Amino acid sequence: MDSYVFGCELSSKTTYYTFKVDEEDDYDPNLSLCTISLGEGAKDEYNVVEVTARDYNNKDITVPIATLKLSCQTMVNLDNFVIQPPVTFRLKSGSGPVQVSGNIIVSLPDSDLEEEEDVDDDDDDDEEELSPIKPANKKMRN
Repeated sequence: MDSYVFGCELSSKTTYYTFKVDEEDDYDPNLSLCTISLGEGAKDEYNVVEVTARDYNNKDITVPIATLKLSCQTMVNLDNFVIQPPVTFRLKSGSGPVQVSGNIIVSLPDSDLEEEEDVDDDDDDDEEELSPIKPANKKMRN
């Protein structure tokens, strides 16, 4: 499994961002969200961020995931909330800027996993067998 940094900024100029994967790619990434926070220059207004993703029936669903205001709540911790792409983040209200951050988690294809296991198995043959460590004798003092 590999992990890469993810981030996007929503503002009055860029009100939405879509994270998607090409159908032809042979890996299956997930997006793990960490924080949503107000950026530098944000006004004291409500900034509502919503996300559109697929539910368990593979239908699009849109829900608000953060409501931020400079004077009371400048950041939301999402505690590694995992979503499968395609995912669209939208600044529903407010002018931002709002920073969305997290990680892209990529599961390696089965063929890559088998190659890594083969490499690991070869390394085991070259190692010498070590004798176990024996505890030291401790003498009691009276």
